Amino acid sequence: MRHFYFAGGGTGGHIYPAVTVAQELLKAEPSCKITFFCSDRPIDARILAGTGLRFIPLPARGFSKNPYQFFLFLRSIFTSKKIVKQTILGDKPEKAVLFSMGGFVSAGPVLAAWDLKIPVAMLNIDAVPGKANSFLARYAKDIFVQFEKTSHYFGLNNKKVTVTGCPLREDFFNPDKNKVVETLGLSPKKNILLITGASGGAANINNVIGYILDRLEVFASSWQIVHLAGIIHYDSVRTLYNQTKITNKVLDYYDDMPNLLAAADIVIGRAGAMSIAEFAASGTPAICLPYPYHADEHQKLNAQFLVEAGCACLVEDLCDTEKTAKLLWPVLCELISSDEKRSKMRQSCAGLARPDAAAQIAQKLLNY
Repeated sequence: MRHFYFAGGGTGGHIYPAVTVAQELLKAEPSCKITFFCSDRPIDARILAGTGLRFIPLPARGFSKNPYQFFLFLRSIFTSKKIVKQTILGDKPEKAVLFSMGGFVSAGPVLAAWDLKIPVAMLNIDAVPGKANSFLARYAKDIFVQFEKTSHYFGLNNKKVTVTGCPLREDFFNPDKNKVVETLGLSPKKNILLITGASGGAANINNVIGYILDRLEVFASSWQIVHLAGIIHYDSVRTLYNQTKITNKVLDYYDDMPNLLAAADIVIGRAGAMSIAEFAASGTPAICLPYPYHADEHQKLNAQFLVEAGCACLVEDLCDTEKTAKLLWPVLCELISSDEKRSKMRQSCAGLARPDAAAQIAQKLLNY
């Protein structure tokens, strides 16, 4: 019996594409086994528990230049590697494949697979690969990417690259807008402004929206807000909305993004690779505030994909609430006030998404 192991986690952007690939594998080969090696962050268990798939949290830690933290990082890799090897040897699969979603969680599993002579495939949906993927690419048989321009970042490993797009759930291509309106108790007569910091939330975005809430009240008769605050930020964001007159729904996390994005008339969010793919597939006019703390600014490069296509605006997160709000407000006002511009942006998104990405990747893995 064939066993497919998935490695990665820490954010929904790592897990959701992999779950989609796993489901495609099960469709094509119902007898195969699936196991996820994920992080021990709560978001991983929250997502994977609802899939019915087996998952094993690993004590993975992110890279740091701090000597002590670097020691913990290395120790976590070797501990994770040991857990993965013991698990795979205990499973005794007739044939195994490891699918790496990238990031710090995947290092131990990829090294374990290499030791056990198990073929490794890698998914890299960011425009620019991070440190982990750049290092682990040497162990991969195939590297699947979202953007054409990503290939050259892999240097000598670029011959392994296949551009597939980002694997997305089927629901993104057949959404039910009314379901979200009913489930969240929203008004069917008002437009929806969606604020999201992805699965973990984004404190800077939360603060900027809080700063301009009083100004948004001028649109209260025709607009409502759905704000995904992030689990750890929920209480503080909920407090921001206590006095506002604009209809709102503040949530810590929401799983049904296909229907929520389809229902939204504007989305304000980060520019993680998964978010970019979801905005494009949903055709939702987007205002992207790329994460400002990455040295390589890869979220800005992700956002450029939508900006160049004409379906997003880019606003710099200046790490200063007042200054960022000053940049955001005119862009947001223009979109709120112009049905025509939003319509053109929706039309520009058509054709950007790749509905067959998961099936394409799954077929390749099944041929190993």
